[in-house]
Amino acid sequence: METIDGVRCYHFTATSRTYEFVDAFYKVRDRMEAFADEGMTRSLLYKKAQDGKRKRRISVNFDWEKLQARYSNFDERGEPVSLLPGSFDPLSVFYAFRLMQLKEGEELKTPVTDGKKCIVGRAKVIKREKIKVKDTFYDTFLVEPDLEQLGGVFEKSKNAKLQVWVTADGASIPVRVKSEVLVGSFVAELVSASGLTQLQVSQ
Repeated sequence: METIDGVRCYHFTATSRTYEFVDAFYKVRDRMEAFADEGMTRSLLYKKAQDGKRKRRISVNFDWEKLQARYSNFDERGEPVSLLPGSFDPLSVFYAFRLMQLKEGEELKTPVTDGKKCIVGRAKVIKREKIKVKDTFYDTFLVEPDLEQLGGVFEKSKNAKLQVWVTADGASIPVRVKSEVLVGSFVAELVSASGLTQLQVSQ
């Protein structure tokens, strides 16, 4: 928990990096930080640092009095974009989806912005199924986010797909994540859920 402009908020972080043998043709060294209010009703600040093939220092500042978000990258500042009420950034939106009641066939919706545009983010609850991770069976929901509006590696992939299996116990802990994108695919599975949720890439 932290405080941004007097508002108590959650501080989420996510890091990603490619293995050394992949670095030669697609190097990834990313760190994302997101700050969402304590009630998980909207975002307050989003930051992304990239030190792979391209270097970026992205920041998205949310001005809820003006209902605007402004994107910046190093000294480059974009024009403000209008916010939909209750908008989240690209990282905290996944935590917002986890708070929703999941049911087979349901489509989850919430506004999301990267500072350049504001859209309604969607994810489909495909089915409920039991899966085995390591030596443990989990009762899960399979959720597929809509990647059409996402940038980065997904933007380059014609039939990109991201699948997330989350526990059906109300906590919605991700136990398996699978992706298929232009530069390859991976499967990450849960190795720890105590305090800090950790996923390990297995292929």
